[in-house]
Amino acid sequence: MVSEGAAVSGTRTAPERAGVALASLMESPDTPDRLRRLLEQALVFAGASFAGVYTPGDDPAQLCLAESAGLPRTLYGLRDCYPLTGGFPVAEAHRTGRPRWLGPAELAGCPDARRTPSPDFSLAVLPLGPAGAGCLLAVGEHPGGFGTDDRACLELIAGAVSVPAPAAAGETGELPEDAFSLAMDTGRVEVGESILRLFGIGRDDFDGRVETLLGRAVPEDLPALMSVVEADHMSIGDRELEFRILQPSGPPTWLRLRGRLLPGGEGRTARLVGTVADASTLRSDVTDVARVQRLAAALAMAGTVKDVGQAVVAALRVPLQADRIALAELENDRLVVTVLDPPEPEAWPEVWRSEWRTEWPDAPVRAMPTLAAALREGRARIWPAGSPLEPALAEVGPGGLAVLPLPAGGRMAGACLIGWDSPHEFAPDERALLTACAGLAGQALLRAHAFDAEHELVGMLQRTLLPRRLPRLPGAVAVARYLPTTAGLEVGGDWYDVIPLADNHVALVIGDVQGHNAGAATLMGQMRTALRAYAAEGHAPDVVVAHANRLLLDMETDLFATCAYVDVDMEQGTAWCVRAGHLQPVLRHPDGTAEILRAEGGPPLGVLPQAEFPMTPLRLQPGTVLALTTDGLVESPDADLDTGMDRLARRLSAADPAHLGLVADALLAGAHRADDVALLLVRYDGMAVRPLRESWTVWRVPEAVRHARRFTRRTLRTWGVSQDTLDAALLVVSELVTNALVHTGGQVRLDLSLVNHRLRLAVADASPRSPVKPTSIGWEATGGRGILLVEAVSAAWGTVPVSGGKQVWADLVPDG
Repeated sequence: MVSEGAAVSGTRTAPERAGVALASLMESPDTPDRLRRLLEQALVFAGASFAGVYTPGDDPAQLCLAESAGLPRTLYGLRDCYPLTGGFPVAEAHRTGRPRWLGPAELAGCPDARRTPSPDFSLAVLPLGPAGAGCLLAVGEHPGGFGTDDRACLELIAGAVSVPAPAAAGETGELPEDAFSLAMDTGRVEVGESILRLFGIGRDDFDGRVETLLGRAVPEDLPALMSVVEADHMSIGDRELEFRILQPSGPPTWLRLRGRLLPGGEGRTARLVGTVADASTLRSDVTDVARVQRLAAALAMAGTVKDVGQAVVAALRVPLQADRIALAELENDRLVVTVLDPPEPEAWPEVWRSEWRTEWPDAPVRAMPTLAAALREGRARIWPAGSPLEPALAEVGPGGLAVLPLPAGGRMAGACLIGWDSPHEFAPDERALLTACAGLAGQALLRAHAFDAEHELVGMLQRTLLPRRLPRLPGAVAVARYLPTTAGLEVGGDWYDVIPLADNHVALVIGDVQGHNAGAATLMGQMRTALRAYAAEGHAPDVVVAHANRLLLDMETDLFATCAYVDVDMEQGTAWCVRAGHLQPVLRHPDGTAEILRAEGGPPLGVLPQAEFPMTPLRLQPGTVLALTTDGLVESPDADLDTGMDRLARRLSAADPAHLGLVADALLAGAHRADDVALLLVRYDGMAVRPLRESWTVWRVPEAVRHARRFTRRTLRTWGVSQDTLDAALLVVSELVTNALVHTGGQVRLDLSLVNHRLRLAVADASPRSPVKPTSIGWEATGGRGILLVEAVSAAWGTVPVSGGKQVWADLVPDG
């Protein structure tokens, strides 16, 4: 997840910054993780939560996930593989070569889309070049979907991502057997041995001219081949083409060409490089045994109920030439539909459409007694065309219907319905195939339920534990980044927070809970909430952290947490830092130097009951950047913490603080990603207008109210407040101070502040009970009118908790 606070001003747009970052990655040496690093730019510049590349896999009928970055794909119901003939946007974009931009409304009607994890869930699918080259898929949770700049960034990233092509001549100096390299200016071609064998040409007989190979092609396929081998018709990027070559006897042989045009320049000629393979071997007939084996393999990888349904559809619909397949789970007396293929409601009977309430429609079993009987018997049933069935089933398969109960764990987990429009003859091998598939699907459904429940919880935790956005700060800009680990379990314990406090104070928090699992994530959410609550109560930084330590100990968990807490006074440019076993903050001073603070710290939270957490003072000049991070950014197998912190300080020193978002992106570029990474950057600019503030301790003496009024009159006259506002202020002070003295015990403090012509009068006392405004007052009552008077003369009033007590405040805004 990537979060950014106040907008960062700069001369470059997001697409321009993305272009610079992508150019830098493309200029670097080709490394195994280049594709992942390219995808990470979608998280940084387009605000995506997940980005992945799907390409044709070993199975030509499948699109498989080649690389991904961001949150786990399972949080969004995304699969490792999709059938090319399916209705999911990945398959459609791959087939058509056109991008798809889907917001919440479009996804609600998508048959293969998982339940959206948030109201703002959106999906972008961009083809990688022409149709058939694969797709870039990005998931976002922005209100309104991906914006114009986000789309531009994703298009740049899709253009930079290239599906790894087979080695070609001229690149490695060696030519693989199935590869070729064609010089576009001369037509000279170098080919591997297996290509010559496919064309039936011996090495000694080949003259190196592309025309010699084209002469073996079927004449009807020559225009398509010429569009590839002629430079004027070939765009830069990947291309795939199937064509036929003539044989001395028998039918022509289908071949598949995959090529990429490498542009020329600086003395280099443009070259078309790629491979040629026998297409018949890629589309060999599959037996029923092989189909069952393939379905078993797909179901073993299916994590969710939706995955199970899609695997069944992919295994059965095309081989059986079925017109409809539905997979439904049995919950009490309802049939909860998981997959309907085809997805259009009009393709299904009326009773199904009438229950089509959401993406997960359901149908009552009682409306289909034949289906209910099949489920009770627990064995596959087949009805040929013309069988007398209730309309709800007859319309599913007017040419034939198969109902497969799905057994699992001694009960029926659901049913699979397969229907044909035209009369279908059921062969014995089809019945065996259906029975075998039903048993596999039932067991897979049972496993998927547990998986769905776990990952629904994980997804909820991941979406709710971190701030969706950072607040705008007075006199400062804050930017945060979070990158989950790409190894191990899916949810970690890193967190950050920015908490606005009273009197233009801001609390900056970063922490890390031990472990990478749902328990660590849950504890992280509890600690973040606790720290925010303690800070809002007005406690000093060391008290806030000490309270969090005691809370964690009381939870009796085996986990501990580290934390760094910095309370910044935006008016004065001062701060107090408290560390609980966490990394030191790093400061970049306005002159460009960076230092790792040597702030004294206490033990991690949840370790010692009587731990002390000392405070370290900081001084922030305008232009200072404060960096808080977790160990995932600075620690790796090849570098210890000290080395990583030194590297972080050097990179922060070299960065331009005017573009804080770019600074965060640059610091994250070297993250090892074996652990979660959280980064919080704050640039202190200083407040343009500093408020006027004064305080007065009210002593419990008979003339306390008169002393408070005199202090107020003297202060407001010094500030140049008008007489009308001064009279109203004296009335408010009298009522608030009187209430505090009469109804509470302990110390009472009067605070006055003037910010942008808005006067705030606040009285703090030691009682947590807020004053209650009376609903009605009789003429004989002797009290209760004070709060009504305060409300009448104030623009606004209220109470806030402060250090175990409360503060009652009222704002006055002079007219004009």
